Amino acid sequence: MASLAAAAAALALITGIVARELRNEQRAAIEHRLKDQSTLIAELVAYRTDLTAPSRVDEEADRLGRAVNGRVTLIGRDGVVLGDSDLDGEPLRQLENHLQRPEVQGARADGLGMSERFSTTERKEMLYVAVTTTHPLIGYVRVALPTTDVRQSLRRVARDAVIAFALAAPVPILLAWVTSVLVSRRVTAIAEVAQKYSAGDTSGQGHDYGTDELGAVARVLDATVRQLAERLQELSRDRARMEAILTGMVEGVLVVDRQGRLQLVNHAAQQMLRVDVAATGRPYLEVIRHPDIAAQLGAALRGEQAEITELALARDPGRTFVARAAAVSPSGGGGAVLVLHDITDLRRADQIRRDFVANVSHELRTPLTAIRGYVEALLEEAPAEGETRNFLEIIGRHSTRMERLVKDLLRLARLDARQETLDRAPCDVLQLFRGVVADLTPAIDAKQQQIIIDVPPDVGSLSADPAKLHDIVRNLVENAVNYSPEGAAIRLHVARRDGSFEIQVSDSGPGIPPDDLARVFERFYRVDKSRGRPGGTGLGLAIVRHLVELHGGTASAANRPEGGAVVTIVLPAS
Repeated sequence: MASLAAAAAALALITGIVARELRNEQRAAIEHRLKDQSTLIAELVAYRTDLTAPSRVDEEADRLGRAVNGRVTLIGRDGVVLGDSDLDGEPLRQLENHLQRPEVQGARADGLGMSERFSTTERKEMLYVAVTTTHPLIGYVRVALPTTDVRQSLRRVARDAVIAFALAAPVPILLAWVTSVLVSRRVTAIAEVAQKYSAGDTSGQGHDYGTDELGAVARVLDATVRQLAERLQELSRDRARMEAILTGMVEGVLVVDRQGRLQLVNHAAQQMLRVDVAATGRPYLEVIRHPDIAAQLGAALRGEQAEITELALARDPGRTFVARAAAVSPSGGGGAVLVLHDITDLRRADQIRRDFVANVSHELRTPLTAIRGYVEALLEEAPAEGETRNFLEIIGRHSTRMERLVKDLLRLARLDARQETLDRAPCDVLQLFRGVVADLTPAIDAKQQQIIIDVPPDVGSLSADPAKLHDIVRNLVENAVNYSPEGAAIRLHVARRDGSFEIQVSDSGPGIPPDDLARVFERFYRVDKSRGRPGGTGLGLAIVRHLVELHGGTASAANRPEGGAVVTIVLPAS
């Protein structure tokens, strides 16, 4: 069967090669004939001295065209068509100049040119051959033949080759077809099923593969593929669920195999430990250098119970984590899993809560103690008239301090609950600065301090809530007055940058320790832990931050190189 098929294929190949060679020879003969005809016409025309008028030239072109059974065109040396066997009269005179035609250019350069192209005059593909002539009026002779005629000749050659093949090949081809039809059908059916499987479609019903050896092999492979497809689908579903869970977790998860190589690091763990995806497959000791984490994973890999550990990472000491490692059962491949919980916010919130309670207790206890002491002094015995007034003034001062503390706490509560709204209006920053300085003039004069107001003339007005913006600047200036020494300078500056207003209040005080810069806007937070700071409720900067955020801005604190602190408020221009 295979030998018959090979013989038929070889016969077809030989027939194709012979047919191609015959077609090439036939086309070469046609081209040679056109060259001979054009050369002969050029020789004949060269001796026709009577062809001096365009009408005579066109008549000669018609006669020559009938003689050679083709299209003959006689072209002047300047490219003007003088005669054409297919055109007469006005159409002939309307023909465009032929000097730039490819075949004429070839004849002009080498004496003979040939091209095959579409004729805009005949509206069909033509084979052109042009030669030069020595006639005084006629410069070029061109003979053309439609390619349809050429193709017809070539088709005859191909038809003869096909007839020869048809006479010689039926028997082996028939035998090959008869013997291969049955097998090809079954192979095609198996291939179609395999294509469906390769595309992931394993939902089809069982197929009839026959009872011979080919069918037995196909049935075994089909059953194997179906089982593998079911297992792959289960694994894909499990993996998709696991990846979705791990990606959505805020806890960091690391998985190592029994050899201690990283198998999985979710996004949260990558952020916590500064580990990239390329670390997968490497030993965890090369990637994670934290001793507590290494100890946890080592204990889990040895099958020991690992204790929950609270730790801070060297790359981010400001954050606190809880780590817990657990071993993976041998049936699951062994290894260990480490989970990292970021409890920084919980610790910070707990510290803020404790500080808040302690600060509120202190801020209330101090004036209450003073008020109680002076009230008892007034009740026990009648003091002198001057002392009575002094005691009452002290009681009034502490009552005012308590009232201000309660008012600030209530305002913070309203800001936290977003109960305060903005009444925006154009604010003149220069007038705002002057109004704040006027309010605080007694405290400024008492310490003989100097206020420097720096407002460039091109700043313009700021769209904000005037009352709340006044509270922001007042709190900052009051804070600067309290912390700056006597005779110091306090600078108020405003600038407009990148579509926002930047307000700065700089003082000449002791500055802020770098570790405390991030916490100065917390309520009751004290740089001086002894609480020995100037007056105030300790809520001013917290209120400032909330009011600035209510405007859609930001507040930050920094130290000046020349000494003192600077608080910067950035508010949107609109």
